[in-house]
Amino acid sequence: MRTADFDFDLPEDRIALHPAVPRDAARLLVVRPGGDLLLEDRVVGDLPALLKPDDVLVFNDTRVIPAALEGIRVRGPHETPVSFNLTKRVDESRWRAFAQPARRLNAGDLIRFGAETDGRVCLLGTLDASVAAKHDNGEVELAFSFHSAFLDEAIEALGRMPLPPYIASRRPAGPEDRESYQTMFAKREGAVAAPTAALHFTPALVDRLKASGIATELVTLHVGAGTFLPVKVEDTDDHRMHFEWGEVTPETAEHLSAARRAGRRIVAVGTTALRLLESAADPDGTIRPFRGETGIFITPGYRFRAVDVLMTNFHLPRSTLFMLVAAFSGLETMKSAYTHAIAHGYRFYSYGDACLLHPATA
Repeated sequence: MRTADFDFDLPEDRIALHPAVPRDAARLLVVRPGGDLLLEDRVVGDLPALLKPDDVLVFNDTRVIPAALEGIRVRGPHETPVSFNLTKRVDESRWRAFAQPARRLNAGDLIRFGAETDGRVCLLGTLDASVAAKHDNGEVELAFSFHSAFLDEAIEALGRMPLPPYIASRRPAGPEDRESYQTMFAKREGAVAAPTAALHFTPALVDRLKASGIATELVTLHVGAGTFLPVKVEDTDDHRMHFEWGEVTPETAEHLSAARRAGRRIVAVGTTALRLLESAADPDGTIRPFRGETGIFITPGYRFRAVDVLMTNFHLPRSTLFMLVAAFSGLETMKSAYTHAIAHGYRFYSYGDACLLHPATA
């Protein structure tokens, strides 16, 4: 398909810079495709009434690391500030990262982190790294002087939350983002972006869902920075998807497959949970244990195997995520839904509102 088919105009004032308070007060657009498209304006707190008592909600339990780092490139007596956003761990001491400005870096350059920045000092002392390699599109590979848990501790002490570029370009990350850009389910560190649909959930809302007979399951997909990148090729067939590490445990796979055999609906909370479940599913919908990387790219024409309902935020134009929701509910349906959302003041992107999508009819 043509990438231009997934474009739309979004006023800048529709981009949310802060989350709703409380989280489950965010608005929720219910989308039911069909001959007569039904759009319903609700709030996330209405979910117990909008779902069926035997539905199974699947959440991504990845935890975002503070992957935005400020460093100094050191060449002899010359020092130049450079910022980095970690994107993917290579091994126990190396990370790939987007650098800004990358043109100031060469392979072999020394980068020093841990100098006093906004009153914060690395408790472990100075953290050094060398530029092990330069890649395309401003990405480099950093080889750090620490490794394993020592490196994780240094990044935790020095880093800031890696807010998406459409937020970071308009305001700096603050201490409050360490909590607000983390879901209540976050426990397995490794993501450099949040699974944002789950940001809307609170313990009280989950208790109400469970009281209604709705079950919950957890999977892990470490979200990468590629989730924010628009598709730049003209034909979607030419796009190469970023890979992300995920896991569906044997126990969770059996619970979900048993639910499907019993005719219960699987509700993916977020596109990351959906992509992982679809990667783990057989053609008949059986969900198998999964551990490894997935680069699944879902566009219109894809036949969904495992997921019956999708809750997700509003996505970037020309993005793989808008292509995914168009595949799930229909391209014209989603264009109409987004037109409605823009006209009725919904807030977009990571800190924005959500939609509850039902699948397109065959």
